[in-house]
Amino acid sequence: MLSLADVKKAIREPYAWPGGYPLYFVMADGEALSIDAARENFREICSAHIQAPARDWTVAAVAVNWEDANLYCAHTNKRIPSAYAED
Repeated sequence: MLSLADVKKAIREPYAWPGGYPLYFVMADGEALSIDAARENFREICSAHIQAPARDWTVAAVAVNWEDANLYCAHTNKRIPSAYAED
């Protein structure tokens, strides 16, 4: 499980440094969550962190979307930008 401090850092800085690559969250159930969705639902993420093992809003990791042009947020169904698969 990713610490709340790391979740906050990624929300504040949604691009990896160096390089400016777009980040997203990998949830405990394997789904992708956009940084915007995490920002909007931060209370739920905090609650899941406190009430572990709540799996619905538990953040497992933060990752870079390198080349997946078909990666969508499980909550908003919006496309998560990639580093190299853009048109």
